[in-house]
Amino acid sequence: MEIVEVKTDKKKYIKLLLLTDEQEDMIDRYLERGTMYVLDDDGVKTECVVVETSSEILEIKNIATDPNYQRKGYGKMLINFIVSKYSEQYAVLRVGTGNSPLTVPFYEKCGFRRSHTIKNFFIDNYDHPIYECGAQLIDMIYLQREL
Repeated sequence: MEIVEVKTDKKKYIKLLLLTDEQEDMIDRYLERGTMYVLDDDGVKTECVVVETSSEILEIKNIATDPNYQRKGYGKMLINFIVSKYSEQYAVLRVGTGNSPLTVPFYEKCGFRRSHTIKNFFIDNYDHPIYECGAQLIDMIYLQREL
């Protein structure tokens, strides 16, 4: 298993990126300015894109695991890699997500705590309703952990 930085042709992973951000023009807003990593374990299992939002804050903009390999620890391994790699450069690792019973508990298990909410984010920024676990995502929930 190895984690590698993807420096070119990031759109090669669009299918995986779209699992957690289903509108491509939203991905385009951060993909090229972000740093992308993939976890390869006999094939790419998980990807992550991080973006510096300030001199102290690094934000996970996208993290997705191939559905065939979810719940096997790959996402947590990639987050642990990000934490280790950037702990000397930033004070906080932040992530924004919908209020979903799938994603919020995952981040909490990875050491994140709720920070703040952006009301109506998914309604105001996406051209169609976003659903997860049968519920429409409306607000963006931000979670963060200290590095």
